[in-house]
Amino acid sequence: MSFFQSITPFIEVLIIAFVLNYLLSFLWNTKSMDLIWGFLAFFLIFAASQWFDLPIVHQIMLILGQTAVVAVIIIFQPELRVALSKLSIKGRRYKEISEFDKFLDHLANSSFRMAEKRIGALIAIENEDSLEEYAQKSVLIHADFSSELLETIFATTTPLHDGAVIIRGQKILAASAILPLAEDSSQLTKSMGTRHRAGLGLSYLSDAIVIIVSEESGKVSIARDGIITRGVKVDRFKGIIRSIFTPPAKTTFQTKFNFLEWIKQ
Repeated sequence: MSFFQSITPFIEVLIIAFVLNYLLSFLWNTKSMDLIWGFLAFFLIFAASQWFDLPIVHQIMLILGQTAVVAVIIIFQPELRVALSKLSIKGRRYKEISEFDKFLDHLANSSFRMAEKRIGALIAIENEDSLEEYAQKSVLIHADFSSELLETIFATTTPLHDGAVIIRGQKILAASAILPLAEDSSQLTKSMGTRHRAGLGLSYLSDAIVIIVSEESGKVSIARDGIITRGVKVDRFKGIIRSIFTPPAKTTFQTKFNFLEWIKQ
């Protein structure tokens, strides 16, 4: 007997244990778990009919078992689709992209909705440079991002509206943050106030993107790398943020193709 044949039973046990663990962790504490217990009871009765030599019961359970496979596929169709999509790397990548696009849409809608209502706002989106020092001196929130929460923070009737909101990933990390003011105000016009100076100041000291909504002019500006762009439209707004926070597409196929061409040569 070869070494591989000797360890084959252990490999099979590991595979079966992994599959069972994944299915149970996915279905645990859900309504589908009741059906799982029902199927386990079915298999116990099927095994008992064979052990105790009950031919009629065994034949009935055998016929039901053949149709149960189709029934499982039909009953668990939504759960199986979700479970298989979670196993797919491609599915995870598209899910991440769709979540980021959803976040970006909500952020853009909130920013321009506040601009239309002339509600001032200052939003700093953390990039590679940490904004923890500014967050620790403000009001920590650690909440999932939502348009409603962001607009509520900047409502003039709330105590958190005066200051900046710091976003990390797709979460609102802190509110009412005090940002450093830019010493060089040559890029600022008379209509730009403290919010614009603070946004520009943070862009000098970090690689964060700072969104400034002016309550005086109703325009949306973006500060990054020490440069402020005033009056951006929604499409350019999304394009600037997506270009920085969306990872570039991988060129795995192209690399593989070049390697094959090198072998042919």
